[in-house]
Amino acid sequence: MKAIAITQPGGPEVLQLIERADPIAGAGECLIRVQAYGINRPDVLQRKGAYPPPVGASDLPGLEVAGVIEAGDAQALAGAGLKVGDAVCALVAGGGYAELCVAPVAQCLPVPRGWSMVEAASLPETFFTVWSNVFERARLQPGESLLVHGGSSGIGVTAIQIAKALGSTVLVTVGNADKAKACLALGADVAINYRDQDFVEAVNAATGGRGVDVILDMVAGSYVARNVQCLADDGRAVIIAVQGGVKAEFDAGQVLRRRLTITGSTLRPRPIAFKAGIARALRERVWPLLESRAIAPVIFRQLPAAEAAAAHALMESGEHVGKIVLSW
Repeated sequence: MKAIAITQPGGPEVLQLIERADPIAGAGECLIRVQAYGINRPDVLQRKGAYPPPVGASDLPGLEVAGVIEAGDAQALAGAGLKVGDAVCALVAGGGYAELCVAPVAQCLPVPRGWSMVEAASLPETFFTVWSNVFERARLQPGESLLVHGGSSGIGVTAIQIAKALGSTVLVTVGNADKAKACLALGADVAINYRDQDFVEAVNAATGGRGVDVILDMVAGSYVARNVQCLADDGRAVIIAVQGGVKAEFDAGQVLRRRLTITGSTLRPRPIAFKAGIARALRERVWPLLESRAIAPVIFRQLPAAEAAAAHALMESGEHVGKIVLSW
């Protein structure tokens, strides 16, 4: 098969098209003939040598794919209501940048009716992440408010749409006016340009001083202290990346007095059983929203599969709104 490999830690240019032996699906797994794969920030970190794959995972980058099941564990497939020949998208721990990819059957979902393979490839990583952190870990409820840092990212556009569809108010931070407009068009109630406004002041102004119930934070660092100032009593902040650094100082007294929760998680190393639970919840709660077009994939750019280096450069530029997807 053809694949995109990281030849050494470094810039986008270290991603090279290679040939590699076809992978073989084992127990509980299926082999997917990949038609499209999504680009995610963890891929960039892995390329730089800062985010090695979990033990046992492919060394090839790529956490989400869409394609057709070519072979697999017949019993596992039947138990999931799938079969050889079905079009699926899947969350994987690695190996997505290839023509063939092995995926746990439990982490496969049918391509939503009416959506293309490219659109389906943009779903797994962000949808699994948002559901796990916003709706399971932070327990966002209808009628509550959500602040998303990085509202125009793949994670951000997903969080906006799902939270709005399930009855929450959504505020986002973004880096420019065009991204603010894009987020508002997707359903965000308030878009804050953090380059022009203090987001703490803006959030508290927008909420009448109450603050928000949940924050989805990809920055960490200095944002943690400011998140504390943005949270309502009993509020929950979930950290899913540390683009602003791993160290933070914040007012622990507020955490105590106002019963705040600061938590976080990474999805990639979690066991298959955990991810299977997310897949079941997505199929029940979110896939109908996709099929009814209440929410939709947001594709910023589609590129040929071999142009992974260009895709990584584009992601690092920060110009994108939504997902970057490559197709074979």
